[in-house]
Amino acid sequence: MNKGGPSAGGVLGSGIGGSGGAGSGPTTAAAAAAAQKQKTLLQRVDTDIANIVDHFSHLVNVSRVNDPPVRNSQEAFMMEMRAARMVQAADSLLKLVSELKQTAIFSGFASLNDHVEQRTVEFDQLAEKTDRLLARIGEEAAASLTELESHYYISAQKNIQSWQP
Repeated sequence: MNKGGPSAGGVLGSGIGGSGGAGSGPTTAAAAAAAQKQKTLLQRVDTDIANIVDHFSHLVNVSRVNDPPVRNSQEAFMMEMRAARMVQAADSLLKLVSELKQTAIFSGFASLNDHVEQRTVEFDQLAEKTDRLLARIGEEAAASLTELESHYYISAQKNIQSWQP
């Protein structure tokens, strides 16, 4: 019977490095681990739902009233046992939902971190490109200013010479 713990489904103990194929890289290993985890979680869902349905159908079958009191007490015990097993299966499903939420949250943070790192690299490249552009503009401005200064001083000397008799 699946009670939702790590020994029942093996989900909490599964790691990323357990599988490697022809393209064994971090992405391939992570994809294989995610596929394995999804398969395990789906098996747990199927098992827990099948247990709930099975125990409920047995609970309904046992719940009819009979005349002999001994039989009624046996059926009452069976009903309690089936109800307890239904509660265990429902509890297992609740734990599974909680685990899925945690996985979604943490994988969301991981993908968000990956996106932030990617955007940081893009912005760093853009900053380097902008710095190079600004340096080139500065060099061009300095060259133009030097050229303008030389024209100004040459024209100023011509004006001084033209004013002298």
